[in-house]
Amino acid sequence: MPIRKIPKNHLVVTGSFASCKNDQMDAFESLLEKEYMLLLEFDERVLRFEPQPVTIAVPGIPKGYVPDVLVHYHPDPISGKIPKSLLTEVKHTDDLQRNAQKYAPKFALAEEYASECGWEFRITTQVDIRTPLLANLKFLREYRNIEPANQDSLGLIQIVRGNGGLSSVESLLERLAVTDDDRLHWLPIIWHAVVTRGLLTDWDQPINNDTVLQLPEDVI
Repeated sequence: MPIRKIPKNHLVVTGSFASCKNDQMDAFESLLEKEYMLLLEFDERVLRFEPQPVTIAVPGIPKGYVPDVLVHYHPDPISGKIPKSLLTEVKHTDDLQRNAQKYAPKFALAEEYASECGWEFRITTQVDIRTPLLANLKFLREYRNIEPANQDSLGLIQIVRGNGGLSSVESLLERLAVTDDDRLHWLPIIWHAVVTRGLLTDWDQPINNDTVLQLPEDVI
């Protein structure tokens, strides 16, 4: 649970992020934080994440320092080892450069605090966040909660299986859709299969109608 409430701010974007992973609304105080939460929400390695998780005492700062997010991970599927939780501050590189002297003591104490807790501390910037993966998630997330008819989902899988387990989005549409209305019906079903990983692709590459999809190994 956040240890402080994020106030409304007319200079930056604040709001709440609906997290299925955390089963709650999580507050953010910048657009960059919101985008980072979206990455965490869809990262299969992440168990859960906590915004505004702890207060770290800093000399000269009465209210202390509150890092942005604490990330907890699932055990590694191969080794079974649980990665260290990550305490992180989300900042734009320009902000870090302008305020390096101001932030230095906070970050140094945060690193010590995290080490004492058995965590890691790291700065997360727009370079880490604003990637092709983020663009794909912004596009795909609206399809996560739709509920395709079972017969449509099965028909989609059967077509891909009949094509050797591989098919582009456009090839699927050519098989499934005769009219424009048909395309409007099938595209959300295809994207739902992608975002729920019923059909697999490389999420680090731009996703579009030319994207090649494949069945999971246990479905082929």
